[in-house]
Amino acid sequence: MTRTHARVAGWGSVARMHPTSPQLSGGTLAHVSADYSDEETSNPADPQLETQVDTQVDEALEAMQEVRRQLAEVPAEIVVANHVMGLYELAAIHLSADPPDLVSAALAIDAVACLVEGLGDRIGEDAATMRDALGNIRIAFVQIKNQVTASAE
Repeated sequence: MTRTHARVAGWGSVARMHPTSPQLSGGTLAHVSADYSDEETSNPADPQLETQVDTQVDEALEAMQEVRRQLAEVPAEIVVANHVMGLYELAAIHLSADPPDLVSAALAIDAVACLVEGLGDRIGEDAATMRDALGNIRIAFVQIKNQVTASAE
């Protein structure tokens, strides 16, 4: 096992146990970039290649740490609200598809409802706006479902 694989697997000092750690995925890295084949990256006789791969992994881990640091500075309400709006948009995309994907739209709408109704005003100052958006997407779902049902008959 190379130094890179040991580090990514969580046996080195760089990888730490957190939700984005590669060791939680249960897999191993076959290779880091498309520039190398599995055979090239598994060849321990090429120290230059191993150093190159180690550098790429180190840079990726440092970038992940920086993103995590930046995300920690953003209030949780804003991150959750962004996820709500992303799920809302996902529902709208499935409703506007031709033909509409009602199953996927319902799942996305239910996910929005879990967050908006489940968290209530804890979402932040935009909670009322998100409740209105949830109501609107539910109305759109019922209207489109009725259209699909009527055209099928």
